[in-house]
Amino acid sequence: MLDLLSGFVVELRNAGLPVSLTEHLDAAAAMSHISLEERTTLKAALAATLVKEEEHYAAFDLAFEVFFAMRDPAPEDLDDADLGLENGETAQQTPLTGSGQQRGSGGGGGSDLTPEELAKLLMSALVSGDASLLKMVAQGAVSRFAGMEPGRPVGGTYYLYRTLRNLDVDGASARLLEQLRDDRGVLEGSLDDRLLQAEVATKIERLKKAVEAEIRKRLVEDRGKEALAKSVRKPLPEDIDVMHATKDELVQLRRILQPLSRKLAVRLARKRRHGKRGGLDVRQTVRKSLSTGGVPIDPRFKKPRPSKPEIVVIADISGSVASFARFTLHLVHAISSQFSKVRSFVFIDGIDEVTRFFDATDDPTEAVYRINTEADVVYLDGHSDYGHALRTFDERWGKEINQKTTVLILGDARNNYHASEAWVVKAMAERARHVYWLNPEPRDYWGSGDSIVFDYASYCDGVIECRTLRQLEDFVGELA
Repeated sequence: MLDLLSGFVVELRNAGLPVSLTEHLDAAAAMSHISLEERTTLKAALAATLVKEEEHYAAFDLAFEVFFAMRDPAPEDLDDADLGLENGETAQQTPLTGSGQQRGSGGGGGSDLTPEELAKLLMSALVSGDASLLKMVAQGAVSRFAGMEPGRPVGGTYYLYRTLRNLDVDGASARLLEQLRDDRGVLEGSLDDRLLQAEVATKIERLKKAVEAEIRKRLVEDRGKEALAKSVRKPLPEDIDVMHATKDELVQLRRILQPLSRKLAVRLARKRRHGKRGGLDVRQTVRKSLSTGGVPIDPRFKKPRPSKPEIVVIADISGSVASFARFTLHLVHAISSQFSKVRSFVFIDGIDEVTRFFDATDDPTEAVYRINTEADVVYLDGHSDYGHALRTFDERWGKEINQKTTVLILGDARNNYHASEAWVVKAMAERARHVYWLNPEPRDYWGSGDSIVFDYASYCDGVIECRTLRQLEDFVGELA
């Protein structure tokens, strides 16, 4: 069991969870005080000792289901009423597990059941809410429909899709809703009907989870825990590629952004209070050396007086980079107390200063919403034109950049083959303290197609690949 725990901890670390050696030892100690046969208790104990962030629990849950998957005993034959068979048929004529076949293989339990018989079992399990029967249906459905082959390098999502498609889950949901309406006398469109729809959705979700769990168990048997964990591993919210995030992933990112901002602000404030020592204080060092005959054995240093940088953010909010720009603007303004001044500009082919939206509210989310609806960023056709936007910035605000200013330019530098006007970035670099370009595209894509990022790169202090909130947090943390 300790070897299994060690493999589990390694997988959590590979998934991005920060699990220390002390926490590993705490988990081992916790396991010595509980019954390992109580799977729910085991899961709670490991979560309490190994998971520190709510956003990390989903990754923990997935890894736990892989490493501590339990094989169910072969199901017993059901009676005729449970199977929903017609008169004259018997449960022995349609066993749930195929004779002479191993569970976990492509032709395992339930392959002898016809699709019609599986559909009857499914409706019976959904109506009754019997968890054991639902699990048996999942076993039969996976055996018949998933098409699992030993050693085949296919992800569990593919098998899940095939099984649910052949089960006709949407059709089963509609039939279940109609049957429950008739059984309970519920009128369509009423409040009770809405509650009934929610109940049906919950039952269908349980079915999907049962099928997914069965597929996962068989994949563990076939490939081993470590290999399966690697194939189903999902990134933590802070490691999601912002440009390619799904709708659900964007919701996760928005949910963690505010607490991430608060933690970053606290860390930076602490770092500023306990900053590195200042420069050598010659006068105090000489005075201290009088006790050692003039030898400066004990050098004295001035008290540090760290200066807060002044930030100018120029962000492309067109197309796929818009999400990255929104998250960056949100984060920078959420920790604006760590900077002496923050000014924000957004552009597509026109450019507009949007600092006023952040000054008008304490909620960066509201400010970002107003940017999306009110900012004047279209000059001609609404397609990215970095050259025109930068040239306009230089004409209207360029002289306000000084040696205290750090400029952040956010975008993929895909310019639709317009002129780059790279001389603007060169002029910024001559006036500013620093100029950084944050690019949310993978580095391998830079310079391909209409990307002109290298036209600007030679004038920047750094061009940084910044695709995730973790990378963004690290960069802003160093900047402040």
